Amino acid sequence: MPRYFFDIRDGDRNTQDSEGTELADLKAALSEAQETLGDLARDKLPDGNHREFVIRVRDDVGAEVFTATLTLRIDWSA
Repeated sequence: MPRYFFDIRDGDRNTQDSEGTELADLKAALSEAQETLGDLARDKLPDGNHREFVIRVRDDVGAEVFTATLTLRIDWSA
């Protein structure tokens, strides 16, 4: 089973995944990235009114296979 690595950028903070996760295929890796982005958005309050979360997914040889980005923006009405 292939191993995928999920490097996370949250504002100015970067976290490189050194362990990786064994997943069936790229579709499973995409699902994992989407779930992780949702968890990040729920668990972290934005600094100010805008926050961007980025996950760079690498394969077991270190090649980037895709990047997933979630932007959280709050527009106050009052």
